[in-house]
Parts: sequence; structure tokens; C-alpha cells
Amino acid sequence: MNGGDIIGRVLQAHGVEFLFTLCGGHISPILKGAKDLGIRVVDVRHEATAVFAADAVARLTGKPGVAAVTAGPGVTNTITAVKNAQLAQSPVVILGGATATMLQGRGALQDIDQLALFKPHVKCASAVKRVRDLAPAVLRAFEVAQSGVPGPVFVECPLDVLYDEAMIRAWYDTAAPKGSGLGARVLRAYMKHHARRLFTGTDAIDTAAIATIPIQQPSDEIVAQVAAQLVQAERPLLVVGSQAIVDAQQAAQVADAIERLGMPVYLSGMARGLMGPAHRLHRRHQRRKALKEADLVMLAGVPSDFRLDYGRHVRRNACLISANRSKIDLKRNRRPDFGALADAGLFLRALADVVAPDNSRRWQGWQVSLEERDAEREGEIDAMAATSGDHVNPVSLCRAIDAQLPDNSVIVADGGDFVGTASYIVRPGKLLSWLDPGAFGTLGCGAGFALGASLCRPDDEVWILFGDGSVGYALAEFDTFARHNIPVIAVVGNDAGWTQIARDQVKILDDDVGTVLERSNYHEVATALGGHGIIVRQADRVEASLEEARRAASNGAPVLVNVWLDKTDFREGSLSV
Repeated sequence: MNGGDIIGRVLQAHGVEFLFTLCGGHISPILKGAKDLGIRVVDVRHEATAVFAADAVARLTGKPGVAAVTAGPGVTNTITAVKNAQLAQSPVVILGGATATMLQGRGALQDIDQLALFKPHVKCASAVKRVRDLAPAVLRAFEVAQSGVPGPVFVECPLDVLYDEAMIRAWYDTAAPKGSGLGARVLRAYMKHHARRLFTGTDAIDTAAIATIPIQQPSDEIVAQVAAQLVQAERPLLVVGSQAIVDAQQAAQVADAIERLGMPVYLSGMARGLMGPAHRLHRRHQRRKALKEADLVMLAGVPSDFRLDYGRHVRRNACLISANRSKIDLKRNRRPDFGALADAGLFLRALADVVAPDNSRRWQGWQVSLEERDAEREGEIDAMAATSGDHVNPVSLCRAIDAQLPDNSVIVADGGDFVGTASYIVRPGKLLSWLDPGAFGTLGCGAGFALGASLCRPDDEVWILFGDGSVGYALAEFDTFARHNIPVIAVVGNDAGWTQIARDQVKILDDDVGTVLERSNYHEVATALGGHGIIVRQADRVEASLEEARRAASNGAPVLVNVWLDKTDFREGSLSV
């Protein structure tokens, strides 16, 4: 049993089904060890995609996703995806290859200080120095990734702790100096000692010592205090974010708690779809106005960051309640009147258990006013969708996509202006059916997210909404989709530009420099890589083309629908800083 086999056994013990990777000689034993134990090894065309896919698995299952990448540039290529996972609080385990322990710091191929690179972006970064330490290091990685505030963990695995002992000992013997001088003899002795130390104690390796992960419970005191405030509220508002459903298996219980609380609710991040496409409590528009009018605002797994204007969206005399696993996020930018340092989902469930079920009757007028505001905004969107131009109205396209989506679909959002428009219009049909990058706003996550989602949910349709800027990061992965029989449906909103940036840049600086693209034939690239490409230039082709895409995907093909868009002012002034 070599080091790759040991890692494979740890992954198997944790129920890992998929290992995402881009191959490299430093990590080959990990891939072989995982494959031999029935773990599906999914190879991609860029290491960032591997981490994004692992991130999607973590979000959809609640269990850490795993990626293995080779040393040096293989590791550095993941940094953006790792940082995205950190800010999205996704439990991901990254296994990084490294040069042999004996050669580190001596100018070996692809040898850099990988731990220094990763430490600011992960919960823990560690390097394995002996074979017997592999299992404990990977076991701890799973524990740390899931504990407290979830996040990514990096484990460096040098090649001489992964390959077979006989091979490594023979390599050390071959590499040893052959001379008879004192220096050569001392170095040979040291190398033999080093090789012996590498493999000492490998007869007592435990690969199944899985830790129990404690979850932060809300105190009875804070739950009672918040319940008392809620009883007095006239215009309460609930905002639920991804952290409230970190434990994906408990998402249905969180949705039930929101139902029992009876408060109007806005959903963000992975919480989109939690209440279905048209729940009576779920509000979708004019959140800023609602926050300004509410006399009690409850943030469940949502920090007061730029998305809430650093807490300024909530008026100062409103009662602010926050539940968050992170002590920093709990008080970020604005200290709540009542703060629960606890899992936000468990907090909502505990609160629903003590709040009288008829309290929401007093909020009926408030709820109706928010419903009317939503209806008014929907009418405005319908009016915008009805306008026509030379190509396809992006608002109308989003309406058409929303109409086509079956209940068993997963929506992956990867883009700027077009995807921002879709976020107001396209509705997830069920819980855990929306994947976007989160607070980091990362472009290029779409292919990896869709890959992970398709593997976790093989019976669901997986749709990727791309801007024509963001699809540039993803096109090569249509080769991955085709090779691994991943039938995603990608819709590219092609308006020939980085429009979200151009909107304000042109207005402020009177210059579109760096924001102009071409109406490129992205669909032809997808076809060339084994997928099914469709071009849509006029509005009368949208419905039929989306239906064609669904048929092709049902037959196992990855699909890219390249839609030429007209310009729109739907998201005027949407730049966030």
C-alpha cells in the first residue's frame, strides 16, 4: 500500500464519490489509489475548474469536495478558486503535489514554497513529511474544513511519500553519490537515513478515524430574547444566506422553520430556491426599500458587507438580529442588537419552535404591501421584456429560460450583466438549485460548478448562464463535459462586451477601453470539442432553440446556445465596490 492508496482509503472512508484533478507526475498515485477504490476520477482542462467542481459538491451535499493538483503551476492555478471557496465558506480539501522531500529548496522542477502561498487563503495548510503522517493529515483536513466556519484546507503531499517504497528507496540509492570520499559517504548515509525515516511506522496507519464535527448551537437565552423582539415587531424582515444551509441535508428543515416563522423573506446565494419558485413569504424585488422600512431585520448567515451597503441598508432605529457561525461576520461593519454566534439554520429552527404560530397574522398588511411591490416590479420587467431590437432582448431571454426550466434543474450563474439580469428573473424550482460564486464575484466558476452539480444530481438538468466575457474561461471544459458524458446546457448572453463594467466606465470616463468583445462563434468551439452548438440571432428563434438544447442534453450531449443580445438599461448603475 503506497501513499496514494492511503489517501484513497481516507477519501473512501469519508464517502467521497468524485476526485477532481488535472494529472501530473507528482500526484499520479493519488489518482490511481482513488480509482482502485471506486472513486470516480474526473480530469479537467484547468486546475481552477477542479476546485470549483469540488466547491459545488460541497455546497450541494454538505460534505467536503476534493481536488488533487500537481506541484508548482498546478497548485498556483487553483488560487482564485480556493479564495472563492474561502469567501463562500465552502469546505473543500485540496491535495497538492510537491517535489521529493529531499529536494525541496534545491531548485527541483516545480518546487516553490506552496504553504506560504496557501496560508492566507485556507483554514489550514500543512505539508506531509512521512508516509505515516498522510492519513492523519488528510483526516484532519476533512475535520478542519467542516468545523466552525467551513472553508478550504490544503495538504501538500510530496511525491516520495506517495509512490511505492521500493521505487523510492531505489531512486534514493541511484541518486546517492558514488565516490569513496568522506563527503560522499556521509551523504549516502544521510540519504539512507532519510529514506528509512520516510517509511518508518507505516504498519499502523488508521485511515478511518473520522472525527465528529460539532455544530454551533444557539443558546436558549438568545433564542428567547429574539422571540420576544419578534412578537413586538410590526414589519419584520428575514434575509437568509448560504451559511444557513451549510448542512445541505438539513435544508428542508430550515425551509420549514421559515414557513413556521411567517416572516417575509429574501433569499441569497445558495439559499435561492429554498422556498420554491413562488412561495407566499418569498419576496424577490426591492429588497433595499424593504430593509429601510422594516422595524426588525434578521440576518441568517448573511454578513453586513457590500451587498447590504455595509449595514446601511438597515435603518438605524430598526432592531437588527444576526445569526452567524463567524464571530467576525456576526459583527462586521454593524453590531447587531441581538447576535447569535451559532449555525444560522439551527437558529431559525430553534426560533420557530418557540414563536407562536399565529404571530404572523399581525404582519398581514406588511406582507401585502411587499407583495404589491413585487407585482409592480414584475409588471415593469414584463414591459422591458416586450421591447424589441435587432437581436434578442436579454430580459425576454431570461423570461424564456425561466419558462423552460423544469422543477428538477440546477442553475449555475457565471457572468456579469446578463447573469445579473437573470438573477432577478430566473427562479430555481427547488432548494439547493442555485450556484453562484458568492462574495468574491469570481468569473470562470461556471464550468466547474456545472461539472460538480451534474455529478451530484445526475437526474437534474444543469443550466449554466454565461456572459460572453465569462464563457471565455470555460470553453475548453466542453471537452471535459463531452469526455465525461456531462450533458450541461450553457446559454451565453452575447452582447459583444464586458457590459457590466462598460456601463459605468463609459459614463464616468467616456471611454470603453478594454470592454469591447466580438460576437464570437462560441457555439462552434463547443461543437468542435464534442458538444452541440446552437446560434440564436433573432428573438423568434429563442424558444425553439432552448427546446433543441434540452433535447440534445437529454440525449447526453453538452450544449452551448450562443444568443446575440441587444443592449439594455435593465441594470443601470449596478457596479458594486
